[in-house]
Amino acid sequence: MEGETSWVSHCIDDIGRDVGEFDSYSELSDEENKEIMAVSLDLILPDDLLERILAYLPIASIFKAGCVCKRWHEIVNSRRFSWNFSRVLSQKPWYFMFTSSDEPIGYAYDPILRKWYGIELPCIETSNWFIASSGGLVSFMDNESRSELYVCNPINKRRRKLEQPPGLKFSDYSALAISVNRMSRNYNVSVVKSKQVPGDFFQWDLSIHVYDSETLMWVTPLTEVLTGWRGGDESVICDGVLYFLIYSMGGGSPENRHGLIAYNLSSRLSPGLLTRSSIPVPCSLTCGRLMNLKDKLVMVGGIGKQDRPDIIKGIGIWILNGKEWQEIARMPHKFFQGFGEFDDVFASSGTDDLIYIQSYGAPALLVFDMNQKQWRWSQKCPVTKKFPLQLFTGFCFEPRLETDP
Repeated sequence: MEGETSWVSHCIDDIGRDVGEFDSYSELSDEENKEIMAVSLDLILPDDLLERILAYLPIASIFKAGCVCKRWHEIVNSRRFSWNFSRVLSQKPWYFMFTSSDEPIGYAYDPILRKWYGIELPCIETSNWFIASSGGLVSFMDNESRSELYVCNPINKRRRKLEQPPGLKFSDYSALAISVNRMSRNYNVSVVKSKQVPGDFFQWDLSIHVYDSETLMWVTPLTEVLTGWRGGDESVICDGVLYFLIYSMGGGSPENRHGLIAYNLSSRLSPGLLTRSSIPVPCSLTCGRLMNLKDKLVMVGGIGKQDRPDIIKGIGIWILNGKEWQEIARMPHKFFQGFGEFDDVFASSGTDDLIYIQSYGAPALLVFDMNQKQWRWSQKCPVTKKFPLQLFTGFCFEPRLETDP
């Protein structure tokens, strides 16, 4: 199918080529003098300059460059190249779409080249695992025991299995988040657990657990009993602050059925203050999704109808300024129609300047550019729906070569 590319064919393997093969690679030129100039330029460029040039290519082009000749292959595999690549501030985030609800298989979308790649994810066993990403790393946590937790780089395939998080082994709800420090390369993984107090529907035990890659240890900075509220499965870390959504367990107006908790990971908040300092959501919210875009908290959510808050009339994007929400964009009706009228059935994730929104019921992927305030469909994913109830979901991550768990 058009737009589909095998990621395996771009991987940097021992290709065993020599420099002489570069001649055939350059035969696209019609004029012999241009071909000679291309080869000569490659020969006179010192390695350090060539490394810097290649480091600014899109990640998929770097893998292709490694197949050009032996010299380029050695360069893109060198430690110095990884160092040069680390100086490139960011790569546009890719979106991995699961195409099976039973197996963690699918395709990754590159927004720069607008192509899909078939890649294999390490560690994860099923597509319904908890997933979080930051700075080139992706964290996976199993959905059953919630004791298997991995951090990996989907590009270079390096991985690390973390110790089982402390606290309740079986929780009713869990929210996973990860944050990578671009300078030190250290990272934090957080798990917010929520479990109903036995025999009391309105009382919920909530605990926050944080893993530090520098100390290789878990800490539990907060445990608290919430009254009338519970945690959920949405959380994110922005600039050292852990944000997670809480959900009302008793009536109230649709606007008050959700709240946002902001917990500074470097401080120790006194028990009993979580819900008192909660931030209300901007509207009757359905399917709220939290994401970190350049250390700013952004939320994507369905806007509920006045008479039927469980059915959405549109999808909005908000950014948190202090304790106030500012609406950045609302999905145009023509794109919303592309999904059809639905309720809590869409996935959304983002990083850098891009936000991805995907319907669970179809492989359609919508991209919103925060800088240009522009909506567009991605290239069609190379998968077809095999049966009416087939579900699709996914997550985005920043493709990085040098980041290791």
